[in-house]
Amino acid sequence: MIKKAIYPGTFDPVTLGHIDIVRRGIELFQELIIGIAENPKKEPLFTLEERKKMFEESLKEVGLYEKVKVKTFNSLLVEFAKKEGAVAILRGIRIISDMDHEFTMASINRKLYPEIETVFLMPSDEYAYLSSSAVREIAFYGGDVSQFVTKCVETKLKEKIELFRKG
Repeated sequence: MIKKAIYPGTFDPVTLGHIDIVRRGIELFQELIIGIAENPKKEPLFTLEERKKMFEESLKEVGLYEKVKVKTFNSLLVEFAKKEGAVAILRGIRIISDMDHEFTMASINRKLYPEIETVFLMPSDEYAYLSSSAVREIAFYGGDVSQFVTKCVETKLKEKIELFRKG
């Protein structure tokens, strides 16, 4: 049996913290699928297709593209996991406040799909504080995000913010 996991998220945008979880996730599972959620509750800066493309380009930059699949979904996570034949959901936990939400979601997901397990990974220390929303805010105010994201994401952030300002 192939041990397949889904690493879900909005990834608006993908950060080096996300890449860190991917790098470590491929060591734990035979197959890792990055599931980019449409998530209608959030108002993402980037479209679903832009987020998918940025994640793929970022994976190419760091040499991990051939080791994972990047897909989008607009359904319950457990339905996506079932469709993909996943046995686990991989989640990163940065700070203690993440745990409350993640624990709740893991419990609900297990009720909806008893065959699924949720695996939590703490990010490496250098990314423990990093979030997509912080990266967006830094970029919006003209700060340097190069230490938090890949080159392609940095470029796309600058382009998107420039369009937003013109717009």
